[in-house]
Amino acid sequence: MVKRHFGSARELPSGRWQARYRDPEGRRRTAPMTFKNKRDAVRWLTLKEAEIARGEWLDPDAGKTMVKDWSARWLASAGPSLKPKTRALYASLIKTQIEPAFGVLQVAEVRPIAVSEWVARMVGRGLSPSRIRQAYIVLSQIMTSAVDNDLIKASPCRGVKLPRLPQTEPRILTPEEVDRLVSSARRPHDLLVQLLAFGGLRVGEAFALRRAHLDLDNGRLRVAEAVVEIAGKHVFGSPKSHQRREITLPAFLVDRLRAHLADLDQAPETLLFTGRTGKAFHYNSWRRWYFDPAAEKAGLVDVTPHDLRATHATWVADRHGVMAAARRLGHSNASVTTRHYARAVEARDAEIADALDRKPPGARKEGAGGPGARVGHGGDEEAQPTGETTA
Repeated sequence: MVKRHFGSARELPSGRWQARYRDPEGRRRTAPMTFKNKRDAVRWLTLKEAEIARGEWLDPDAGKTMVKDWSARWLASAGPSLKPKTRALYASLIKTQIEPAFGVLQVAEVRPIAVSEWVARMVGRGLSPSRIRQAYIVLSQIMTSAVDNDLIKASPCRGVKLPRLPQTEPRILTPEEVDRLVSSARRPHDLLVQLLAFGGLRVGEAFALRRAHLDLDNGRLRVAEAVVEIAGKHVFGSPKSHQRREITLPAFLVDRLRAHLADLDQAPETLLFTGRTGKAFHYNSWRRWYFDPAAEKAGLVDVTPHDLRATHATWVADRHGVMAAARRLGHSNASVTTRHYARAVEARDAEIADALDRKPPGARKEGAGGPGARVGHGGDEEAQPTGETTA
């Protein structure tokens, strides 16, 4: 047997060689494989010693943790910082997509090819690109946590080609179309539609509005809560991304809200909009019984409540810039506003082209100035760019 300061290599009765060493905590470890000769065993020990010296050694037993167990531990640790709806989504994805594929495997056994095959199977089963991406993101976070906690050296979630999300464009309504929708909606749902279109609220934020959130003397509304549905039950919490904000409302909407409050309980916690049971609306029921019939009556096909938020963003961005729209919508980054909501107002591109129009060189001005008068370079008749921008 060959002795070493770090470890030892010994010949086995089979003629193969075994390598043993002590880990950073002094526990004796045995190489997971045997070697053909002493030189190979000693070389392996040298590499293992260097690995420990660099602080790169991982406990081989740690990676034996089952994916199912590590997923549960990860979700328990991440859960308190997640919004209830997000936590419920993650738990559902782990149960329905991740555990059936990887649950009985050890964390260290999951390879990138297995993750790619898993994604391919989800595509083959007809899962939506959005659902597949969500499942992959959750698995990636679980495996990144395993790396951070020294269970494995690298995440297997790498180099995986994910299905592309379909490009869906929101329906941007004109002011006249919004007016038709409002006129077609029953009260107080017409007021709710106006809040979505002229305040840019998310539906869950509008459903969670309380008397205490209104400062009508100053024409302002405070977005401080949102309601989501988890397993059919309402859960109240902070707005998406925790972006609380105040919105100044147009005067006509302040007047409508003031009249609406006159018919409600005076308690500060009173919800502005409730169903027949006195509780917040359920989104699907509200759409089925109130919003969709109003849209159909107004002659608006395939319009969703979320389109009203996109409509508001487009109106504000077109007149006051993307930054103003981002603030009203509660986005910390204006790129989110332009990517998902603000769109070019119809016919605006033609107006831009008209503003940029220039007479061709050598064009003659008729009337004042006489024959041969040049147009351009300061000439009064040249159409100058307005210099205005919406971004």
